[in-house]
Amino acid sequence: MCHAAIDIEDALTERLFHSTIQSLEMFSVYLGKRLGLYQALADHGPLTDAGLADCAGIAKRYAREWLEQQAVAGFLVAVDHDGTAATRAFQLPAAHVGVLVEEDHGAHIAPFAEMLVGIAGALPEVVTAYQTGEGVAYERYGADFRRGQGGINRPAFTSDLVTEWLPAIPDLHARLTSTNTAKVADVGCGEGWSTMAMADAYPDMQVTGFDLDAPSIAAARDHALGRDSRARFRHCDANDMAEEGPFDLIMVLESLHDMSQPTRALAAMRKALSPGGMVLVVDERVAEEFTSPGDDVERMMYGWSVSHCLPVAMVDQPSEGIGTAIRISTVQDCSERAGFDQFEVLSIENDLFRFYRLQNAA
Repeated sequence: MCHAAIDIEDALTERLFHSTIQSLEMFSVYLGKRLGLYQALADHGPLTDAGLADCAGIAKRYAREWLEQQAVAGFLVAVDHDGTAATRAFQLPAAHVGVLVEEDHGAHIAPFAEMLVGIAGALPEVVTAYQTGEGVAYERYGADFRRGQGGINRPAFTSDLVTEWLPAIPDLHARLTSTNTAKVADVGCGEGWSTMAMADAYPDMQVTGFDLDAPSIAAARDHALGRDSRARFRHCDANDMAEEGPFDLIMVLESLHDMSQPTRALAAMRKALSPGGMVLVVDERVAEEFTSPGDDVERMMYGWSVSHCLPVAMVDQPSEGIGTAIRISTVQDCSERAGFDQFEVLSIENDLFRFYRLQNAA
């Protein structure tokens, strides 16, 4: 084997080695989030293993191992390196609190760990789906994935949606704020954070979240009760939402690519719009064309796609099978086939999302 080939082989070996470390560290983040260990450290730290065990209600030996692993990974700081294992305390740095604890913080990406655990649990069924050409139902990814997906979008959907994205569409924002009869549908609302944010930001309008996943709707209703929100939620298909309309705005936030038949769904939404109403699609900001190798966003989106989004979209046949790498041309094609005569890519800046306006001529 030539030197160049050996160098390439070594580079890939090193890359997969580091990927293994990072995967295991994400599992440890899952433990910290699921067991409330980061929260305990944020509220009561620095803590010894006995202190964490007492605060979080876990076994002391597991507390010690997790604390030491987190410090080795650089997520926590060991306060006393010279102390014994029993007296050594660990602290969550202030700069890490938003990432690991504060659920509305813009940097809170700890829910990725829950999503990964959910995918891991469903991988045997994904293997079967690859062999049969069928799909894997969303609910098979479990509560971990559902919570993680809701959590990872929560900061943007509770803040950016109403403070940046919608105000960047002046005529829509004016329509939502100038009338007390405006009606909004949030299709694929998941655990409801975007629906509740809309209800809070535009108190005079009626907003309803729709989702096919019953546990997601149940979770959304629980969240709404806890926040005393005016948001309403319905467990139904996008094709059955017309009876709730007509709507001035229909939002499809990072869910179009998960639909088995997105064109059919968009056609149903078009029929459910009021005169002058619009559909706002927010989905992944992948490259406009396939290129390889891709950047980090492209790599991440394809990672979700091969293990979750495409299998979910393949459940109902015939499926359009878009996948997470949803490009502008794909959204435009779906829009045109659904009967919209106006399609616009909006100039809203975001590292992960691209924004589309679908509308009919007045």
